[in-house]
Amino acid sequence: MVKQVFKTTGTKSSASFSVSFDAGEVIFEEGDLGTEMYVIQEGEVEIVKELQGEGERQLALLSHGDFFGEMSILEELPRTATARAVSDCKLLAINGTTFDRMLRKNPEIAVRMMRKLSRRLRETDRLLREALGGTEESQAPEMPTPEAQPRAASGVETLVHDPSGMVFHLAAGEETTVGRRDPVTGILPDVDLTPVDSQRSISRRHAKIFRRGDKLYVREEIGTMNGTFVRGERVETGVPVEVKDGDEVRFGLVRTIFHAGTQPA
Repeated sequence: MVKQVFKTTGTKSSASFSVSFDAGEVIFEEGDLGTEMYVIQEGEVEIVKELQGEGERQLALLSHGDFFGEMSILEELPRTATARAVSDCKLLAINGTTFDRMLRKNPEIAVRMMRKLSRRLRETDRLLREALGGTEESQAPEMPTPEAQPRAASGVETLVHDPSGMVFHLAAGEETTVGRRDPVTGILPDVDLTPVDSQRSISRRHAKIFRRGDKLYVREEIGTMNGTFVRGERVETGVPVEVKDGDEVRFGLVRTIFHAGTQPA
């Protein structure tokens, strides 16, 4: 077993403390007992797992704002995968004494955590149903696999980001999720604004655009940070606001123009 090496910038007796890792260092290994979860402040971390007959497999690549290791706080169970620094990184280690306070201060983390656990529960249920009558025990993975792909977004309606000229098509169905790709939960939005959100102001699952009859509405998702604005007015969480052709729709700090029916020249 590789010994964990870290450099603290706080004290481990405090409720939370900062730890730094050099590229390639192991943060924790599969099977280790742990009492902290981690939030990435700088750098990238990969979650990997040894699979029988396949060797090491990367389950997720995480960056600023992502979290991992929360199961050790919730259930005090051994780590189910290995976490390793991909680049020099700085993490906030949080133990159980401040877990509730963290969730109250940052509701998006709480919502993302619930989505991650819900996804894991559904996956476990699926594997158990597939294994009925079998002899092998099925386990849900620690993190979603990187092969997950967003649903096709090929509708005629678009969101246009004027500064970059990028055009984002809404989904062809009744609903379109808008946000940033989330390696923690494995949920990828229909409209992924990651390329134009350099300041990471958009929540992972920020808003939803949905159709009712011949009208389209924007609704902000629970746990969203930095707000959603239509025609300059703040959208109240969970309350639909109609959006029309030519309207400015702002997600966090990213301003887009909504176009209905045809793509602008």
